[in-house]
Amino acid sequence: MKNGIHLISGLPRSGTTLLSALLMQNPRFHAGVTTPLYQMVTTLQAQMSARSEFYPFFDDDKRLAILRGVFSNYYEKIHPKKVVFDTNRWWTSKLPTIVQLFPQTKMICCVRSVAWIIDSLERLLRRNALEPSRIFSFDATNNVYTRADAMNAPGTGLIGAPYNGLREAFYGEHSDRLMLVTYESLARSPVATMAAIYEFLGEKPYGHDFQNLKFETDEYDAGIGMTGLHRVAKVVEFKERGTILPPDLFKRFEGTEFWKVPGRNPRNVKVV
Repeated sequence: MKNGIHLISGLPRSGTTLLSALLMQNPRFHAGVTTPLYQMVTTLQAQMSARSEFYPFFDDDKRLAILRGVFSNYYEKIHPKKVVFDTNRWWTSKLPTIVQLFPQTKMICCVRSVAWIIDSLERLLRRNALEPSRIFSFDATNNVYTRADAMNAPGTGLIGAPYNGLREAFYGEHSDRLMLVTYESLARSPVATMAAIYEFLGEKPYGHDFQNLKFETDEYDAGIGMTGLHRVAKVVEFKERGTILPPDLFKRFEGTEFWKVPGRNPRNVKVV
């Protein structure tokens, strides 16, 4: 990639769409919602591994060339002059691979309390109450407790899997590539937060407009039964509210913000 590639990852409903909408204001940048690149990379890795009869045809140099080619062919013709930010909440589990592909890459991870992530998703589900969501396999018989359990499954859950991937990256050997951006910081203090992001990326500051955002993917969101999933408000602001979750369920997922715990950031990952 001529101008480099960075990644947006972290936890769902934690500000990734808001961050992408802001970054896209800068004509030097390209960002957006989740892309299929993570799935493409992992599928190719499996096909180039010893599970395939064609394994002898590959070495690491060829694997690197093929995987880099996936990124360059996906983006290069459309955005030859822009810095690309690819978004997928699973990227944190592939940081060693990404560092080999793009040695200068940085990863911005948007984070939030799991209790509030569940609350945010439940609000969306209730706004789309007449239609089941693909997120829960179009099952119309579940409830807030079964949905919370499913979302927090360690290996496959919408929240649980990226949460564990985030911990892997946060404590791993490539944690110097990470910056954690809390939803609260981005919504409450967007000017200071974006300035910190630009400093982390080594990019020239840009004058963002925090009063006139426009971003939505309603057609995509409707396809998964979650209209409004990637819609952002016009004005960047933090709105105080109470939870709609049962008190016992909310309490169960409080205290999940490991990045805030004193003494639990041994590699000094930047958190804003």
